Amino acid sequence: MSVVETDIDDLPRNLANYTALTPLWFLERSALVHPNRNSLIHGSVRFTWSQTYRRCRQLASALTRRAVTFGSTVAVIAPNIPALFEAHFGIPMSGAVLNAVNIRLNAEAIAFLLGHSQSDVIMVDQEFYLLAEEALKIIADKSEGKCKPPTLIVIADDNCDPKSLQYALGRGAIEYEKFLETGDPDFAWKPPEDEWHSIALGYTSGTTASPKGVVLHHRGAYLMALSNPIIWDIKEGAVYLWTLPMFHCNGWCFPWTLAAVCVTSICLRQVTAKGVYSAISNLGVTHFCAAPVVLNNIVNASTEDTVLPLPHVVHVMTAGATPPPFVLSAMSKRGFKVTHTYGLSETYGPSTVCAWKPEWDLLPPEDQARMNARQGVRYLGLEGLDVVNTQNMRPVPADGATVGEIVFRGNVVMKGYLKNPKANKETFANGWYHSGDLAVKHPDGYIEIKDRSKDIIISGGENISSVEVENVLYQHPAILEVSVVARPDERWGESPCAFVTLKSNVHASNQQQLTEDIMKFSRSKMPAYWVPKSVVFGPLPKTATGKIQKHVLRAKAKEMGPVKKSRL
Repeated sequence: MSVVETDIDDLPRNLANYTALTPLWFLERSALVHPNRNSLIHGSVRFTWSQTYRRCRQLASALTRRAVTFGSTVAVIAPNIPALFEAHFGIPMSGAVLNAVNIRLNAEAIAFLLGHSQSDVIMVDQEFYLLAEEALKIIADKSEGKCKPPTLIVIADDNCDPKSLQYALGRGAIEYEKFLETGDPDFAWKPPEDEWHSIALGYTSGTTASPKGVVLHHRGAYLMALSNPIIWDIKEGAVYLWTLPMFHCNGWCFPWTLAAVCVTSICLRQVTAKGVYSAISNLGVTHFCAAPVVLNNIVNASTEDTVLPLPHVVHVMTAGATPPPFVLSAMSKRGFKVTHTYGLSETYGPSTVCAWKPEWDLLPPEDQARMNARQGVRYLGLEGLDVVNTQNMRPVPADGATVGEIVFRGNVVMKGYLKNPKANKETFANGWYHSGDLAVKHPDGYIEIKDRSKDIIISGGENISSVEVENVLYQHPAILEVSVVARPDERWGESPCAFVTLKSNVHASNQQQLTEDIMKFSRSKMPAYWVPKSVVFGPLPKTATGKIQKHVLRAKAKEMGPVKKSRL
């Protein structure tokens, strides 16, 4: 018999005591509190919080005047530039949903994303205009001209070749600054009436033939945005470097976090160790987020690219793949303070943290790094985290040995996958979000990933579906069978390794030439970071029923050792 919950009163919600949570209000407050403080720095371009708030309202107004509002989607194809930061506020201020697109995808993948999301407007950085144009052509060809072309806005950047901008303008695209001029800087934007309203849409490759659209709501973005500075102890006056792509899981919600605590953003189009050290030395960077591959580049940077000792302690948040303990140790020795987090696109980015304990300060550096390499405990904004037996959903014992699946529950779990009820039913089974990541729980309650289910390869912080890579490789005329697994990689953490069985009419006498041909074929068919860095020829191990034994191949790839940097 269920118990009906009652309260001590029957006081109702009203306009004075209840409003939907949204991170958009953070920008309005920053403009009020610190109107003249730098909000964004991109080369010679600088904006204050007052200017950023006005520009975001202009963007919202300009979009609204083109009938973009609640129920609309606006795609942005851009690296870390001010316009993408502004899009995180201006687009939802219009009522529309932001779809930040991964610039590393090829035209075919982007065409699917744009078509699936039904983006009404596409904002594209001038460097990637040709990519967007090719994607739109694919959509037009498939729809046989029946698809209404979206409004194209090209974002100019003085750091790029002006020819690409001139080409875009010649093709009829609207220049971003000109588009803003059509909007009202005093636009009276309206927050969502319901905090469950979608704020962002992002795509994750998963293991199916097509990417899945992860839908996030205003409430979750608000809670994650406030959880970040509490977890990371980032305060007013800090300077944040955009090494983490804003298109990746909305930059782990940091555009909204930085507005909440009035932190200055330094934009970085291309991430290099030299660029990171330079920004620390010349611009006073105090914080940045990065995948372990970036940390590896930083610790292995040449002497001429580094600025050591650091002028001050620099705080680093890392996630995307398990950071090797030696990298964490090397970062610490160089003066970086690393916070290790873990999460997924479906959980608004980082949703666990390896919370540092004072007693660890007494441990040797190697042991400190080993403890910090664990995924840790739930984030402040997450209500439920566990490692469970997938057969009965019971928590695994905290023995550091029993493997189970990591599951999540709470307000920073996505609304679901767009237009994909089957996937939603599976991923939310038994009232939990199923990550597909396999882990153990240690006696202190901290979790640690031991393997990844569904054969996802994490390369440089980006998820790669082995199935999707295999589907492309099967199109190669010489390949009979193929299986792709993760191989350790000195630069990227992991990279795809393809085990190939050739067709009987193909001679494998010159394996080097065949390998090069397969890689060339791959580069023409898939994003560059999906391309296998190594190819192994021979029969594939199988079960009695004919299923390829991927665990055997993973072991072989591990025995091969890491891919050397010289091979990239």
